[in-house]
Amino acid sequence: MTDDVRNILTALSAVPEPWQPHRLASVNDYDVKVVKLDGEFVWHTHPDTDELFLVLSGRLTIQLRDRDVVLGPHDVFVVPKGVEHCPRTDGEVQALLIEPRGTVNTGDAGGDRTSPLQELD
Repeated sequence: MTDDVRNILTALSAVPEPWQPHRLASVNDYDVKVVKLDGEFVWHTHPDTDELFLVLSGRLTIQLRDRDVVLGPHDVFVVPKGVEHCPRTDGEVQALLIEPRGTVNTGDAGGDRTSPLQELD
């Protein structure tokens, strides 16, 4: 991690593929991640932590078992720990996530979409 100023848009331009979170910064024991989202992810939970989504551009639907939460630019939603969810988009979304260090993007589901947290140059 660097002590330099980071620009969110510059960081997002360095993210090559959707569903691959990159660390923008760390705050105490939390990672601030930038990510591009496109299409439908996997149903999963994070049994031990909440997950904060801040949409920067595009339209993100967070599917929950009992409802859908639709987020547009500058909207924030927190998925409570243990709540099963599945992010979905109809086009590219750029977002910022805040999660405890070590949180895996696919939570308890694992599988092909699991991506280790990557560092920005």
